[in-house]
Amino acid sequence: MDNFQEFEQPIGPQKSSGDIISHAFEMYKGVFLYALLAMVIYILASIVIRAVTGFDSMSFSEEMRSSRGNFSAMNFWAIPRLGIYSGLSGLLGILVTPLFVGIIYMANKYNFKQQLQISDLFIGYRQNFVNILIYTLISNIIVGISFAMCVIPGFFVLPFFLLGYPILLFENASFSEALSKSFTIAKENYGVFLGAAFLGFLISFAGVFLCIIGLIATMPFILIVMYSIYCAFCGRPRPLHIPD
Repeated sequence: MDNFQEFEQPIGPQKSSGDIISHAFEMYKGVFLYALLAMVIYILASIVIRAVTGFDSMSFSEEMRSSRGNFSAMNFWAIPRLGIYSGLSGLLGILVTPLFVGIIYMANKYNFKQQLQISDLFIGYRQNFVNILIYTLISNIIVGISFAMCVIPGFFVLPFFLLGYPILLFENASFSEALSKSFTIAKENYGVFLGAAFLGFLISFAGVFLCIIGLIATMPFILIVMYSIYCAFCGRPRPLHIPD
């Protein structure tokens, strides 16, 4: 971690939810097209999984309605296909995370007015890859369980994980260090983290109102909120110089 310990004096948003969201908007404008590309890659991978498994969500929903909960009355292969599709989709969600971490990296390059390259999106596969995957698995389980508990608890748990990916990227930390540091800083500044997480989450899902397709454009915004809140509480990181 020696190469990632030095930081500039904090340059970026103030430690307030509003300022963090404003800073995130400025950063997002600079990396929007690359974030869109990352989402397209993810969607195309999802389509491939759907084609390979032969799972059709519309047909499955129709079978569920017609069978009225009687699984024995459903197509024999419907349930196994659902299981395989769900498993592969979950695996894809984890494996694609380094791609989203690349968006955070590009936001930092944009903040330093450095030239952006498509290859920057894939930095997470070259930098701290294993820890990013483990952190993603752990955080997804915790946040997923929280949202499953009537949704609302998820909003109160989400703030504790906002700093994880920036810490993994800029400090080359282990997954346990990222979890610990993110939790500690969020706990000490919970009101600001909760406000930033809530606003970032709402903006990220605002695409639902644009015929759902708009989600492709808005979903990555929460990643930039992570970067902005890192700048506010940990200082803007120095540019990373990672060999190809």
